[in-house]
Order: sequence, then C-alpha cells, then structure tokens
Amino acid sequence: MIVVLKKQITETQKHAIKEFLKGHSFKVKEIVGQEETVLGAVGERRIDPREVLLLDGVLEVIPISKPYKLASRELKKSDTIVQVGNVKIGGNRIAVIAGPCAVESREQIMEVARKVRESGAVILRGGAFKPRTSPYSFQGLGEEGLKYLREAGDAYDMPIATEIVSPGDVDMMAGYIDMFQIGARNMQNFELLKAVGKTGMPVLLKRGLSATIEEWLMASEYLMASGTDQVILCERGIRTYESATRNTLDISAIPVVQKLTHLPVIADPSHATGLRDMVAPMSLSIIAAGASGFVVEVHNDPDKAFSDGPQSLYPQQFDKLMKDVEALCPVVGKSLVRTPRTRIISPDSAVPVSVQSDELVVAFQGERGAYSEQAVQHVFDAEVKTLACHLFKDAFEAVMTRKARYAVLPVENTLGGTVNEVLDLLNVYPDLTVVGERQIRIRHNLIGLQDATLEGVKRVFSHPQGIAQCSEFLTKEIPFAEAVPFFDTAGSVTHIVEIGDPSCVAIASENAAKRSGVKILRDGIETNSRNYTRFYVLTREEDAQEFRSSITADRVAMVFSVHDRPGSLFDVLKTLSDYGLNMKKLESRPIPGKPWEYSFFVESELIDMEKLHRASQEIIEHTDSFRILGTYKGDT
Repeated sequence: MIVVLKKQITETQKHAIKEFLKGHSFKVKEIVGQEETVLGAVGERRIDPREVLLLDGVLEVIPISKPYKLASRELKKSDTIVQVGNVKIGGNRIAVIAGPCAVESREQIMEVARKVRESGAVILRGGAFKPRTSPYSFQGLGEEGLKYLREAGDAYDMPIATEIVSPGDVDMMAGYIDMFQIGARNMQNFELLKAVGKTGMPVLLKRGLSATIEEWLMASEYLMASGTDQVILCERGIRTYESATRNTLDISAIPVVQKLTHLPVIADPSHATGLRDMVAPMSLSIIAAGASGFVVEVHNDPDKAFSDGPQSLYPQQFDKLMKDVEALCPVVGKSLVRTPRTRIISPDSAVPVSVQSDELVVAFQGERGAYSEQAVQHVFDAEVKTLACHLFKDAFEAVMTRKARYAVLPVENTLGGTVNEVLDLLNVYPDLTVVGERQIRIRHNLIGLQDATLEGVKRVFSHPQGIAQCSEFLTKEIPFAEAVPFFDTAGSVTHIVEIGDPSCVAIASENAAKRSGVKILRDGIETNSRNYTRFYVLTREEDAQEFRSSITADRVAMVFSVHDRPGSLFDVLKTLSDYGLNMKKLESRPIPGKPWEYSFFVESELIDMEKLHRASQEIIEHTDSFRILGTYKGDT
C-alpha cells in the first residue's frame, strides 16, 4: 500500500507510523518527493487500510494492485532518476554506457576508455567476470580486471559498471565499482539479487533470455525489497524462433515498461543483435522508442577481442553513432547526458590531476560591459567573478562543465519579446534549473570614438534587438546610417574600437563605453523608456538549494508537449486553473525534427507547493512530456 503523509507531519508521528507498519510485518520504504512524502509498505499480510488511515499524520492510503509493489508506477508517479557516480539516468536524459565486452589488459581498457569518453560516453563498462556458455571460453581477469577498470574510470572521470556472477563477490566488487550489472542469465538468481540489493548501490538489471515483462519487474522488486532503489532496467533481446540475429530486440517492451514502472529503461543493442553493423540502427531505434539510453560494446581492435568481437563497434563507428544520437535527441524531447571532466591525464604519467575550482564564477552571454553582466552584478555583487561567453549555449555549457556555478541569461524583453534561443536551450539541458529572476532597465547609448560626431555616422553596430529598440532615434536622427547587426551590444563597442573608423558607432550600455574608453554621443536613445529585460539565474540541480535557501519561491516555469488530439492543451491549462496556478506567460516553440509540432513554455504564480505537486501529477497524464524548469522568486 501507499501511505501518503500529511505535509505538517512530525518526525515522531512518522516514526510511529513506520513502527506500526513494521509491527504488522510490512517492509517500509520512505519516498520523499519534491512536495510530498509517502511510505511504501509491502508484505504478505493483509491489513484493513482504515487502521492506517486513522494514524496521526496520515493523509491517504492507496492500495497497489501490481505484484511488483516498489517498482510500480502506482507507488511513484514521477520517473526515478538513478545516480551513478556523477551521472544521472532517467527522465528526459539519454545516457550512453560503452566499453569492451571484457577487460583484457590495462592498456586495452585505458585506450578504450579514452576513446569512448572523447566521443561522449558517460559510464564505462567492461567485464571482469564473464559467464560464458562454454567452460573453455575466456572467463575474465577477475579482481585484476576490476583494478584496471577502476583505474580507467578514475583517469577519465567515468563511473564504472560491470557484471557480478556470484553473491560471494559482492563485498569485494563494491569497493571497486559504481554500478553492479545483473546479466540475463542471472536475472532470476534470487540470492544474488538479494545480496546485491542489500548494498544500496545502483544496479543495471538485464532482462532474461525468455523472461516476461512481469518476471523482469519482479526481479527488480527483489533488488528494491532488499535495500536499493537505484535500479535501471535493460532490455537486451529475448530468445525467439528467429536465427538471423543473435536475439530478438524487443523494442516494444520499452514504452510498455515505462507505463508500468517509474524505473529508467535502457537497452543493449550489442547483445541483442550480435552484429556490429546492426548496432547503430538499433541504438537509434531504442532512443526513438523512448529509452533513457543504451549500453554498447566498443573495442579498439574487435578482430582480436577475447569475446564478442563481431558485435563490438570500432571507435570510429561509436563516434559516428554518438553524433547521430545527439541529432536525434531533440526529436524525442530528450538531451544527451554530458559530464564535466574534473581530472586530466598528466602527459608524464597516468595520474589524474584535479582541474575543478570552488571559486564562485557566474557566466553570461556577451562581452564585458554587456547588459547581462550588469544583471549578474545585480543578482550577486559587483565583485563577483564573471565568465563572458560568445553564445548562449556556451553559457549553458560553462555551468554544465562547472566552469561557472551559475549563469544569468535574458529570457524576455518588454519591447523585443521572448529570447527564444534561451527557452529552447532550457528544454534540452535537463540538469540545469531556474533558481532566480532579475529585471533590469535597458538604457541604450550611441557610442563612438573620441573624434566621432553624430553628423559623420555611416554605420551603426549592435545586437538586432538593440537596433530594433532604438529604431525611432535611428530613423529621425541618422536616417542615412546603415544598421549592422552584431552578436552582442558590448561586443559592438569593442568592434568599432578595432575598426578605428569614427564613422562607425555602436549601441550599447554606459558600462561598455567606459570599459573601452570611448565616448557617448547620445544617451537614452531607446524608443520606449519602459525598456526592461528579464533574466533567469540558472545552475545545476545539485547546486540549486544553495541559492534557493534564502528565498521563498513564488514563480514556477515549466515546459510540456501535448498529445495530438482536440482539447489536449485545454486539459493542461484547465488543470493549472483548477489548482489556482495563475498563468503569467504561455509561449509555443517548434520541436526540432518534428515539423509543425510544438512544445509549450509556461510561467505561473506559485502559492502552494503541495498544489503544484498535485497539479504536476495530473498534467503528466495529459502530456507527452513534462518538466518543471525551476521554482524561483519573481522580481516584480
């Protein structure tokens, strides 16, 4: 059963509920959501739900009909995000696991790790213990292989995953690896499942050769009932009558399983097909079906591989596949997981060297003196260290790779409207969240060299929005001047200094003029003095609480796409209305790769976090995809 706890429940009341359930032979698992906490109670005994409902602190009791209680989506509506080292798997992320079938030597695994990391893999796989059909086949290097695998993972900042075949190896292997893999042949090795589950570590659970979906989910239940909630399901092909391929890849199982469980689902096209030429098209099919990633075998010399050479990709094939996957991600509304390199390999040794810094750095788009840099100083302070980025995407990447802890980027201007590129990027960087907002007045100035005059102006450089916002001045005062679009307002000032021609001027801020040592020919030239730009403050999910701890959020931003049927958008908007979420902004954006299909960006007032949580659960039922981009304090 699911025991929904009241929001104001005390720790004493919660403890009493747990003890009551345990006293009736239930295993109890606490699940803390964004806005509510539930207890999952599973066991063989039956109890009248009214007995639980009468306990202090209980809001609701919901029975679970599925035999797999903890893995069921009845227990948890939202997707589970599994954390493997520094990698998150699940939700709208695509994570790629790659490496050789077997660890053959230190040199081999180090070379393969380097190549798959460079191409975009985020978790390194490799077998140290190999269960083989023939007792005469290579069985793996054992603990020596684990040491090599660990060294390669540390060197290239990749968590490692490898298969376990014996319950007696659990403690030894746990000291080396980041994720256990349960192979197809061991899916119903229940003693092994229980031993691995007790560690609480992430587990990659492969589907058995002839297992039904329910049997597969029941195997995951063994793991979860034993102690871990970090389970990834892996479809790897099932045994059928067909002999043209090694197995039959059951891609249809992916969307089916996603409806039944909150656990992330990936697939293994290497073992499913057994032929490297089929791995790439099947990988793309897996992503198109909605999986959260895939695991593939890559070898630096497949023809000499100790095992499964015919199904192992050459590094160049894997590199091409990763480029194709990145192109496909926007079509399915997901983004490719990328992780920052916090270590580098010294040229003189294989010793990892830390490159991470704890210094507070805030990224913005543009050059020094840009309005975005002013916004940074308004949010933080004038002394904060800033990182100027040429493109909006560069600022997102700076936060993702920890070159900066925050980014401050424009999202809307009162005259120019929405900054669509920033909205689109928000939708494809799932590990970044909105934590703040700041509005600043945009006061444009006509800036020139020291010997420039208004009468001598021939060309005006600025960002297209800057030019548009000063159109009345340009038309009346310098009608014969050519307006030349530039990537950034502050950058246009630097550009005219480099040109050195007094007939070339720029439209930018006062700070930009001061930084470049040039003069302001005319200040306040914007057409409308009520010219304001609204900026978002972005950071990584794990750093969000640091910023939010000092504020009370009263705004929420979300993005979703709807089913192609009459009234689908209305259903979502009605849900917002029913829960009292006063919508402040609604914007549609085309979905890349899906002509004439759109996602919707919504900003809403936020009064009650519990209502937001309940509204989100209903919205999920009405949408193809849904994500809360962040909660924050509005700057009004």
